[in-house]
Amino acid sequence: MTNLTGMTCEACHRGAPTVTQEEVAELSVQIPDWQLITRDDIDRLERTFDFPNFVDAIAFTNRVGELAESEGHHPALMTEWGRVTVTWWTHKIRGLHRNDFIMAAKTDAVNG
Repeated sequence: MTNLTGMTCEACHRGAPTVTQEEVAELSVQIPDWQLITRDDIDRLERTFDFPNFVDAIAFTNRVGELAESEGHHPALMTEWGRVTVTWWTHKIRGLHRNDFIMAAKTDAVNG
């Protein structure tokens, strides 16, 4: 299996298939700290990162924002004092695509 952090997002179009349950199981191994959640009938990947203060939380938010811009794929970000919740899903297909797993892995990497 290819390391997700070494991959880049591909352009996704309406009607592209969501990942299968088998793909979710295979890809999730590389992002063990992420939760698969369903909100508004849409599957998403979500993780909350903890920080000692707001300055570190906002710096992480900015790094994720720069990553999102470079890949052309954007998450929902909620920044609070001492924590940032990052949620990935593909809006065009209202579900999860391989891109979301790539971005979750890369989000872990910018936290390191």
